[in-house]
Amino acid sequence: MPQLKLTYFDVHGGRGEPVRLALHIGGVAFEDRRFAFPEFAEIRKTTPFAQVPTLEVDGVQITQCDAILRYAGKLAGLYPADPFQALLCDEVMFVVEEAAMKLGPTFRMTGEEQRAARLALVDGAIPVYLRWLQKQLAAHGGEFFADGRLTVADLKVLVDIRALNSGRFDHIPTDLVASVAPALNAHMQRIAKLPAVQAYYAKFAAK
Repeated sequence: MPQLKLTYFDVHGGRGEPVRLALHIGGVAFEDRRFAFPEFAEIRKTTPFAQVPTLEVDGVQITQCDAILRYAGKLAGLYPADPFQALLCDEVMFVVEEAAMKLGPTFRMTGEEQRAARLALVDGAIPVYLRWLQKQLAAHGGEFFADGRLTVADLKVLVDIRALNSGRFDHIPTDLVASVAPALNAHMQRIAKLPAVQAYYAKFAAK
């Protein structure tokens, strides 16, 4: 097994969290390098595109969150071997990432500019993505997004839906998911109750 070191913010969310979850669920050993937001200014100087997460594999630094997540999924047994099921898994991950990229620029805004930008997303792009994800979930059995079992696609959606519901994003209603794609909340709750997911978060609650 390769030596792995994941570098990401010390938060239970964002682009690094699905990777942590996948590796934990699969019992894959890795160094979980977490850092506080003030440290990012220095850490980003050491990354290819001034961004995280990064994953070091036997000392080789890898970037791009979905490439890292797919690799983690393969190590953990959470990525489909069947090419078509892998395609379905990738499709969901890329859609979640595309939605995040729509929201991303608003974090650099403040005041009325941020409010207007986020309300435009709430009234436009975000519900489009959520409804598509709900439709895909239903089309593939209603429990998982691909392969009839837990994959990294489910973990990526779990983290994303939790964030949208969290209240951490000003001007994003906490009932947005419930109002436009309630099946995604049911999916989130079901995945969160899996013993391996509960065990992961229990480690932090105990501290």
